[in-house]
Amino acid sequence: MCWKCGTPIEADAPLGRDALCPVCSAYLRSCKNCVFFEPGAHYDCRETVDDPVSDKEAANFCGFFSLRRTFDAAAAAKHTADRQNARDAFARLFSD
Repeated sequence: MCWKCGTPIEADAPLGRDALCPVCSAYLRSCKNCVFFEPGAHYDCRETVDDPVSDKEAANFCGFFSLRRTFDAAAAAKHTADRQNARDAFARLFSD
């Protein structure tokens, strides 16, 4: 399932790095589309990765990647809102 638009993805074979969602063109082989992606975990991943991936929405070559078959849109929206609220609070610290 695409992390960005929720389109079901039929992928029996491994996804190539350049695989895109047919609806929204988001990269499918990205951290946000992986079963191991967990915001707040070490490097936002439940696997023991050695190097962090800076852009969780971009295509990558991670050897642990496994396509997430389901996606909790409500949890993702809450996480995005929480991150934005934290950024806004930080910005307010330095505003007049």
